[in-house]
Amino acid sequence: MDLVVFEENKPLVLEALENGEFDYIEAASEVFETEFFKYIGAKEILAAAAETYPTPRKKQEVPLWLYIASELTMRLHGVNSYNAYPSVIRTGGMLNAFSPKIGRKTVHPDTKEITVACEGFNRKNHYDRQTPCDSDFLRKLAKNTMEERLMWWFNVDISRIFKTHHAFDKEGIFIGDGSYLFVPDNTNYEGSECLLFDQHNHPVSQEDLRKMSTDEKVRCQWRRCYKMVTLLHTNAKLEYFLLVSVKIVSGKDHECPLLYDLVNQFVQAVGKGVIKKLILDRGFLDGAEISRCKTEHDIDVLIPVRKNMDIYRDAMPLFQSQDVAWVVCEESRQEKPTEPPPRLKPLAIRKREQKRQETLKERNKERPAPSPDTVIVETKSAAIGDFRSWSSCSVPLTVIANREQYADGHEDTWLLLSTQKACNPVTARQEYHLRTATEERYRQLKCFTDLTGFTSRAFSEIVNQVVFIMLAYDLLQLFLLREGREEFTAKTPLSVRRELLPASNHVIVYNGNYYGLFTPMELIELMTLRIGEEARRKIGEKCRRLRRELTEVMCNPRPP
Repeated sequence: MDLVVFEENKPLVLEALENGEFDYIEAASEVFETEFFKYIGAKEILAAAAETYPTPRKKQEVPLWLYIASELTMRLHGVNSYNAYPSVIRTGGMLNAFSPKIGRKTVHPDTKEITVACEGFNRKNHYDRQTPCDSDFLRKLAKNTMEERLMWWFNVDISRIFKTHHAFDKEGIFIGDGSYLFVPDNTNYEGSECLLFDQHNHPVSQEDLRKMSTDEKVRCQWRRCYKMVTLLHTNAKLEYFLLVSVKIVSGKDHECPLLYDLVNQFVQAVGKGVIKKLILDRGFLDGAEISRCKTEHDIDVLIPVRKNMDIYRDAMPLFQSQDVAWVVCEESRQEKPTEPPPRLKPLAIRKREQKRQETLKERNKERPAPSPDTVIVETKSAAIGDFRSWSSCSVPLTVIANREQYADGHEDTWLLLSTQKACNPVTARQEYHLRTATEERYRQLKCFTDLTGFTSRAFSEIVNQVVFIMLAYDLLQLFLLREGREEFTAKTPLSVRRELLPASNHVIVYNGNYYGLFTPMELIELMTLRIGEEARRKIGEKCRRLRRELTEVMCNPRPP
């Protein structure tokens, strides 16, 4: 069965209804999820992803687009266990987006509960299907898919699909970073490693351990983990976040060569000019690779400097000279759109708010003032170009100094490196602080999307879970941008689902390859006032036939 996509065209469906013509009617259980799948189906994103998916199966009985859609709907619901697939299908809105032949709601003949009757894709079923495909099929296909090929599919093929749909903007800002994926201390987690971490979950080497005090050593603990390296695409206003590349390896592997491999892979997939600025942490300092990014890929790299580097020792005396032009950095304030004046609140609420504000002021007076050595009163930036004292880097570098003056009078200076010649120091500082956006995305995916809540210890299924969580996150970002809902792009998928659930019930009417969303009141008005007797008779006969078909569609369900 091929992928059948329906286009929303309410006027056309309404005209057909007035003539007594329609194909199928069903209730929309979740309009948001339905519209999401209609979007990726109508844009042919789902079909294109299925064409390139690295399936290990030679015989395709269940279409790959349905497998990908099933994985996505589970991730949107925050579900990782395949045993929950039947409940997700019954309560979600995925089936509403595709042909009614994929699944239709009916009454279970034994329990009399509302369930889903599915036609299936082969004749091997002894019982009536209640899901488009079996949950065991999803689990086996995920486990049998080679993890390296799956990551290549996400990094290369999906990135090409995103480019065809203009997902990358002209600013070309990409952020590279790494993170640890912690798992229970079980040696059966394939490819995992047990490493020593401090209280902030930073890895501790033997040299670092020797320098620690006794109290610091006590707080360290051994934890089993994987390492994940990603590329994230965003813009200067942080209006969206696209995770475009990922690499999952053993926890002991270094992230530096992995990231530059992802950059090379991405450029080969989508071409030059997409990545214009690459913002990295100091853990990715590699002169040869930074030079390669500039000379071969036309990518400007922005990265901080370590204090033990020669270029740091060469640059610091120059910034102490009187000839350097320092620029005062001010916090960028984005203009907010003009909003209508707020409605006058009731007197009781205003009095309660006034009392709350007075209580907060009293509490703030009782709090001790922050230490002067932690309060920044002024920040300045300056840039000096044409540095060549980093022997492994073959391109000239611009050094950006950031001087922070504290309330007690002391100053702290830290440096950034950029391969961009004409570099504005204030802009470079602001762009580097975009890197924290990657850390916030990691926090959301781990804490609120259950990125590390693995239900299997097989490495292939671990990679599968991470890849499809990221793919669902990316597609949701594109969908929200298309809908003009940028205010939701910084939220987790579960938060978006909760806030975009329909406030009223809808009925979907299909006619041909088109559909329309109607409220129950609209249909009642249509049936009583706007259509003639002949059209009403035709609709009644069609509804009677569909109701009879639905009562007969499930006669032999699987016993509980």
